[in-house]
Amino acid sequence: MVPIVLVITFGLLYITYHSALEAAHVLLAVPFALTGGIYLLWLLQYNFSVAVWVGFIALFGTAVQTAVVMVIYLNEAVERKRREAGQLTRASLMEAVTEGALLRLRPKLMTVSTVVASLLPIMWSTSAGAEVMKPLATPVLGGMVSSLLHVLIVTPVIFFWLRERELKKERHSAGSPVEA
Repeated sequence: MVPIVLVITFGLLYITYHSALEAAHVLLAVPFALTGGIYLLWLLQYNFSVAVWVGFIALFGTAVQTAVVMVIYLNEAVERKRREAGQLTRASLMEAVTEGALLRLRPKLMTVSTVVASLLPIMWSTSAGAEVMKPLATPVLGGMVSSLLHVLIVTPVIFFWLRERELKKERHSAGSPVEA
């Protein structure tokens, strides 16, 4: 099921962005989230089970959603800067990406805090059903923490590189020199 979910997610992102590169950029949130989930599973010595895979699927959805929202914030900041300045330079692009990422900082921290706060009681539970719920919650808990780092640091950097590449192509096709 996991590969099917990833293919469907990529397809939906491709339809949304009309770009395989942009869809792949957003889908990069999945390996980062996967890393945190696997690490916490290993740390707590849980085996892979159906509950764990269900947790990973839920985690992938949340990770992609937060990456999409970050890209939306970054795109809006770049478009706002483009309207203000008329033409983007590398410096104004960096400024816009930083601005967009900072706007998303608090909402992302609140999302992760809410998820962590809601899953910790499950992780501490010893009541009936805990043996099923703990493996389900573990990948989500670990993945949200690693996803936080990805969405707040890696996503804006890759977004900047992609937009800088587009900026260089625009300048090159217009015949003007590329600003360093």
